[in-house]
Amino acid sequence: MAEYKSNPIRTEKDALGSLEVPADACYGIFTERARQNFRISGIRADRDFIRALALIKKAAAAANVELGLLDKKVGEAIISAAAEVADGRWGSEFPLDVFQAGAGTPFNMNCNEVIANIAIEKLGGKKGDYNRVHPNNHVNMAQSSNDVIPTAIRIAVLFSLQPLMAAIGKLASEFRKKSEEYSGIVKTGRTHLEDAVPVRFEQVFNSYAKALDECARRIMVAEDSLLQLGIGGTAVGTGINTHPQFKEKVVAKLGTYTNLKFSVAADSILTTWSASAFLEASSTLRLLATEIIKISNDLMLLNSGPKTAIAEVTLPEVEPGSSIMPGKVNPSVPECAIMVCYQVLGNDYAVAEAAKSGQMELNVMTPLIAFDLLWSARIMANALNMLDELCVRGITVDAERAKQLLEKGLSLVTALNPYVGYEVAAEIVKIALKDDKPLTDVIIENKIVENADLRKILDPKAMTEPGLVDKELQLKVQNSEPFRQFKKLHQL
Repeated sequence: MAEYKSNPIRTEKDALGSLEVPADACYGIFTERARQNFRISGIRADRDFIRALALIKKAAAAANVELGLLDKKVGEAIISAAAEVADGRWGSEFPLDVFQAGAGTPFNMNCNEVIANIAIEKLGGKKGDYNRVHPNNHVNMAQSSNDVIPTAIRIAVLFSLQPLMAAIGKLASEFRKKSEEYSGIVKTGRTHLEDAVPVRFEQVFNSYAKALDECARRIMVAEDSLLQLGIGGTAVGTGINTHPQFKEKVVAKLGTYTNLKFSVAADSILTTWSASAFLEASSTLRLLATEIIKISNDLMLLNSGPKTAIAEVTLPEVEPGSSIMPGKVNPSVPECAIMVCYQVLGNDYAVAEAAKSGQMELNVMTPLIAFDLLWSARIMANALNMLDELCVRGITVDAERAKQLLEKGLSLVTALNPYVGYEVAAEIVKIALKDDKPLTDVIIENKIVENADLRKILDPKAMTEPGLVDKELQLKVQNSEPFRQFKKLHQL
């Protein structure tokens, strides 16, 4: 019978007592307590968040060395260790659940402990030998969870918005290509899901691109708020236990490490308790999600059928659509995109509620804000890339089907309003519906407008843009005897 061997451990102590930690773990007692306490979702922190934390530790150590507050040898070991963490080399050492103690203190201490133990080994010591490099005294020097975590969220969100902005740009570009490709095709416009006046596919697709451009513009505005860092404010924003030059030095170094144009927050007390910058960023993702839901719904409706509905647009086939109906294909990609957007809307609500929860000099809900905001940015970018690559690029427009439905529609009569008046136009529609005839047949049969003139008035393409009423033709129609007889007959 094989002998059971337990994993080697080391024992660490804190203010609450002693606790066993895996001997090979770079994290320490604070992380182990949090790991045992908060077993909620099994979801770990976003990699951009860990990267941002590590960069803050790197910048703080470098600043403190320059200010003569941190031993150079210790500082260089911390800087080297933090750089490795920022590069993603120690991801398994961050086991904590995203739902944890308020203000993200476990996240901060997890990073402090990991960097400390890596630095200790770089200096020839063994993990847990905190006399060489201490998580609080050295790695966390001139910092608090209360300024580190909000700063890390800002940096991480800025990282996560970069691929999202790229995805928005690509999708907008693809819609512009479709706008050019199908510029000459006119379709029936639809309002209230009822037939309305014509619109060109060029205009429809271009409007989608412009909506995405506007979302990108708003995200850029939100980024400006995120660039203002409160690091150096420590516990409540007053900067206790920091050198007067620490703020400027650490913020400048973070700018160098990330190529982002950070500035020192005008009021670090405000950035400690206010989550307005995060709420602003989240609201831009909500707006983006709302536009994508609308666009995706449009694509599904235009694709609907293919034999019994609109079917003016054909979406790429990505998978069989039914386990029971052979040959059925569903608009799976827009469906998935909408589900992602609903999740983003839910995340935004959570961020808004968390943002309300600031009390006195701190908002303790930052772990939730970080999780939801970073998750939203990541899944939104993935959804837009999917929508671009697996759907929009492969869209085709059925010009013949669009023409067929346009000619069947009754909304073309709107162009007649300036020539025959609203009441006469409405009567024409009533007759067309009652007799199941095209509008043009009713007009020609009653000699309300001559055929050649009617073709000019009801030119679908001309109806998709502003134009002047032909006054001469207007007088010709309204002074004609058939027109007067039609009005008299129908008591108009």
